[in-house]
Amino acid sequence: MSTPASLPISLPTDPHSYAGSSPIRAHHLALDLTVDFESRTLAGSATWHLAPSVAATEVVFDTRDLTIEKVEHIDETGQALETAFSLDAPDPTLGQALRVPLAPGTTALRVHYHTAPTAAALQWLLPAQTAGSQPFLFTQSQAILARTWLPCQDSPGIRFTYEARVRVPAHLLALMSAENPQQLNATGAYHFRMSQPIPAYLMALAVGDLVFAPLSNRTGIYAEPATLPVATHEFADLEHMVAAAEELYGPYRWERYDLLVLPPSFPFGGMENPRLTFVTPTILAGDRSLTSLVAHELAHSWSGNLVTNTTWNDFWLNEGFTVYFERRIMEHLYGREYADMLQVLGRAALHHTIAEIGVASPDTHLHLALAGRDPDEGLTEIAYEKGCSLLLTLEALIGRPRLDTFIKEYFARFSFQAMDTATFLHYLRAELLDKEPGLEDRLQLAAWVDGPGLPPNAPAVTSHRFELVDDALARLKSGTSPITLRADTAEWSSHEWVYFLQGLPPTLTAGQLETLETAFHFTTSGNAEILTAWFPHTIRAEYAAAAPALEKFLRHVGRRKFLVPLYRALIARPDGAARAWAIYKEARPNYHSVATGTLDALLAARP
Repeated sequence: MSTPASLPISLPTDPHSYAGSSPIRAHHLALDLTVDFESRTLAGSATWHLAPSVAATEVVFDTRDLTIEKVEHIDETGQALETAFSLDAPDPTLGQALRVPLAPGTTALRVHYHTAPTAAALQWLLPAQTAGSQPFLFTQSQAILARTWLPCQDSPGIRFTYEARVRVPAHLLALMSAENPQQLNATGAYHFRMSQPIPAYLMALAVGDLVFAPLSNRTGIYAEPATLPVATHEFADLEHMVAAAEELYGPYRWERYDLLVLPPSFPFGGMENPRLTFVTPTILAGDRSLTSLVAHELAHSWSGNLVTNTTWNDFWLNEGFTVYFERRIMEHLYGREYADMLQVLGRAALHHTIAEIGVASPDTHLHLALAGRDPDEGLTEIAYEKGCSLLLTLEALIGRPRLDTFIKEYFARFSFQAMDTATFLHYLRAELLDKEPGLEDRLQLAAWVDGPGLPPNAPAVTSHRFELVDDALARLKSGTSPITLRADTAEWSSHEWVYFLQGLPPTLTAGQLETLETAFHFTTSGNAEILTAWFPHTIRAEYAAAAPALEKFLRHVGRRKFLVPLYRALIARPDGAARAWAIYKEARPNYHSVATGTLDALLAARP
């Protein structure tokens, strides 16, 4: 559906894309690639079909560290003719603009190229870094890394459909954010099609020793053979999640919803690639207690994938809605008390982020100003949890039924379109705020969007189940033995344990930690969330018994959310910098560039 005539057509310049200001847009991609594990490169061509334009004299693409071999014009008859092209001077973050002059009658451009072995979006894993005995490749295109593995108009506000031919070693399976095979092709040649238009950051490719298990007629799991049984058990509720999401905010528009469980070096919890969400194995807790992450990525099928932030300055429009939606899904499936725990943990993470960034910092605004910086700097809890808190505030003011109607109509009206902050605020006022005098003032909208910190009208979030955890913490503080508490904690979820560990005083001694370990066996937990809450205590107290498990975790897990606080805890110790660097030096090859980009800066002052 087109933008209503009453809304301003707002097309802000994307500061992170040379192609954002291109006078002509590409609307369809035909990709042809060969995956070479030996050279760690992708090689082939990207054929971009262009939207008609009478005024355009050139087309601009984003590239970074690509070798452009040649460019061809393609005319109405399909004839290809090599043409000139130029590359601007490189920028370390944005890469280079690829500029191609247009000849009369050009309908498409074919760019022949190959990637660098160090392409930031690509992680090439050795067999020892996987769950099996085969190599593995996966991409991570968000925020502006798609340009490191294909020349593209790498702005979230530009959408295109695509088809692809990908050749891989015959014993490996290839998957993309598209219609996917469910069985190995003995030739190693795979064909893909994505008929719904997506932005470049949702382009995805994975190649590995992968097998598939269906969960329903539209959901299933891809994983390495050793991981698949655990994954299918963990995600048994996937179809119920999709059905719950549809009941809340309208039909699922992407046909299939499958998950790909990646090796542990994946730097995020999940990535919402359409039709094929990438997820970290760190959520395979065995008790389905961490599947809210899957609900989050599923919610992106509406918020982000269906209606997309126009630029990364508008990132909160993706994530704030998604966090709110995720918790509504979890409430629908597991009850209000379960969702309340997620809200409390999220609000605590938001307060921590605000304190870390600085309460007066403009980086705590919802609408960001990221020009001149890597947009990855805007991927903080501000967009996620402050954005969610704004919607919780609106819910408290107008009630759930009205807010649900608004959100459902918003997704339907702007499907497969981009949305920037100014246009959204205009729509919000027209559809809700202006219809009730004084509502915008009570909401304090400007303070949320363009003000720092958390506005004082944010509703409090509480959890009955966490009140019981608080009681256990109080009893522990008063001298109750941890072993005595075991009966009361037997049914706790990972969320309660994380809250418990976060509530422990930071002054515990190694002896006190040993008593807790004897009672609850935190160090040997298979739950990454629990370990990440436990290890900072062991680091501060120099609890030597946990040191081998900590080092194993840091060498094995690549999820940035876990790595950053643990390395920070290490370097906060008097002799911690040397230890942190020793671990990092060994572990770094296992991490994706998204993680190393952050950790290189954190550990820059190494001994």
